[in-house]
Amino acid sequence: MKTSFSHLVFLVQTDTTIGLLSKDAYRLSKIKQRDKKKPFLKSVSSFKTLKDETRVPIKFKKFIRRKRKATFIYPNKKAIRVVQDTSHQKFLQKFGWFYSTSANKSGENFDFNYIEDKVDIIVFNQIGFLDKSSSALFALNKEHIRRKR
Repeated sequence: MKTSFSHLVFLVQTDTTIGLLSKDAYRLSKIKQRDKKKPFLKSVSSFKTLKDETRVPIKFKKFIRRKRKATFIYPNKKAIRVVQDTSHQKFLQKFGWFYSTSANKSGENFDFNYIEDKVDIIVFNQIGFLDKSSSALFALNKEHIRRKR
């Protein structure tokens, strides 16, 4: 029997902050108490998976490969982050990709007591949960790149 992870919500320490991961954007919106129309970024474990999601403008390929802890909004309006060289990447490799967001209510700080009842699986690692800063965010088109955060 094959287990389906498509509806589960994971609480994990990402390489940047404490995050919620799922393939179910609706459940993430409900947990975060935010507008269901607001899109989530996708975290992927490899550039091969990125190629399946979007086309990277040639002008920025080298920049994107070298930039660590950064999310890019591509011309097709998808926000995708390639996680590299961390235990979080190894976790993602098992599933290919996840929608990803910080593990807090919209606009609030992380509260383990609030979130622990809302997730299906809590993934602990050796460092525990550290609420660090989120990834940098860049919007790009074929000719320009602009930092958004």
